[in-house]
Amino acid sequence: MGHHGWQGNPPRTEDEARQRIVAATSTCLERYGPAKTTFSDVASELGVTRQTVYRYYANLAELFEAVAHAGLEDFVDRMQRHLSTCTTPSEAATESVVFAVHAIPQERHIGALFQAGETDIFGRDVTSSMAVALGAGILRRVPVDWSEIGVEDDELEGLAEILMRLFVSFLHYPADPPRSEDELRALVRRWLGPALQASPRHPDAE
Repeated sequence: MGHHGWQGNPPRTEDEARQRIVAATSTCLERYGPAKTTFSDVASELGVTRQTVYRYYANLAELFEAVAHAGLEDFVDRMQRHLSTCTTPSEAATESVVFAVHAIPQERHIGALFQAGETDIFGRDVTSSMAVALGAGILRRVPVDWSEIGVEDDELEGLAEILMRLFVSFLHYPADPPRSEDELRALVRRWLGPALQASPRHPDAE
């Protein structure tokens, strides 16, 4: 591992080096914005050469993706806390969409990268098996009984994919004029809610 520079404090491991590069990139993004941040800026922030940064990240797109993923963990934690107050499957699904649509553009770095089109973390990557599994994990931790509406545990990946595709669509193609949070909530609840209600038990099923 290259230890040249690093302001006299070289990283002890490859993982530490990557973490410090991501942290330096975050600082540069805040200072210059996605359009003006360069490898030279990141290298200067770290006290290393550009070649050192290239050793860990092949290009800016890959580096920005790492920054976005680093911010994703905190975003997921906050979404989980938001959904922890939901009492029905319909409310949980609706709130997951509303939270994502209104929170992502405000995220410190994820939002900036998303708006600049510099990451696919809330684009093509949202349909990856890893992303769908992450979404299903969030749904599993919501304190509602999915089986009450006939959604089994192994079906939550499908529901997560639908919800993620929905909020990504809202993010990429916002309404004109923009909807408020309450207006978006009413729209999603009206058309998504009925699909997530418990079906009345037929007398013959007794």
